[in-house]
Amino acid sequence: MKIGFFGVGHMGGPMAANLVKAGHEVTVFDLVPELLQAAVNDGASAASSAAEAVRDADVVVSMLPSAAAVRGLYLGGDGVLPHIDTRALIIDCSTIDADTARDVASIAHQQDRLMIDAPVSGGVGGAKAGTLTFICGGPEAAIERARPVLECMGAQVFRAGDNGAGQLAKICNNMLLAIHMIGTAEALQMGVDHGLDPAVLSEIMKASSGDNWSLDKYNPWPGVMETVPASNEYEGGFAVKLMNKDLGLAMQAALSTQSATPMGNLAKSLYAAHGNHGYSDKDFSSIQRFFRHKRD
Repeated sequence: MKIGFFGVGHMGGPMAANLVKAGHEVTVFDLVPELLQAAVNDGASAASSAAEAVRDADVVVSMLPSAAAVRGLYLGGDGVLPHIDTRALIIDCSTIDADTARDVASIAHQQDRLMIDAPVSGGVGGAKAGTLTFICGGPEAAIERARPVLECMGAQVFRAGDNGAGQLAKICNNMLLAIHMIGTAEALQMGVDHGLDPAVLSEIMKASSGDNWSLDKYNPWPGVMETVPASNEYEGGFAVKLMNKDLGLAMQAALSTQSATPMGNLAKSLYAAHGNHGYSDKDFSSIQRFFRHKRD
């Protein structure tokens, strides 16, 4: 297929590269020249404009940092929506609020174009490995049509419901991720404060009722797992500022339905404070340092 791809940063770059590896003809556009060049080095072609990126495309994929960026790309003064072939499928993989996802998809539909939301879970590691989980919202037939493309970049594809549902399911997941990462970090710190080995304590909790994804796949204590950000000064991975963005979306969604999210609210407050202490660009597992009160 011919694929137009927008946003080739930490997540989008590896995703576009995996589409190239799968044999697709990928044309990329990004506002950062260095990111464009990196994508070209991975085998993609660089477009000189957004409109050029979607010319004759069978599929358009976007991986952008905000709802404003998504609106601007598709609906702005020089938005690309009118330039996209009516036979093409539009897949927005950005994590944004559900209302924006619904609005943009509705306007696309009014212009005889088909769009789904497909935010991802799995982080930079999953993007590079091609093991992302895509959490989709949109017509079932459209998501099945998207599946062969998504499976070039990920291991699992779910349909959560109609347009916007993918975004809602994603922020529910990330709210829970924040909560169990904080709980894991808190428990590890208490154990270490009492003289326990964090690696041994982690194994005990993994084999017990406290087991969770943060312990299994993303341990926040430095040195316990070699390949996670905690063992690389919390560099790479999913930045605290992005977790704060997702938690903000979760709180916005909770407010709209008067859902009770006391743990989610606390997680948002803790990550906001953590980011304000200089950790905004560090991986979200660096919340471990928030609990540290004894210095080496």
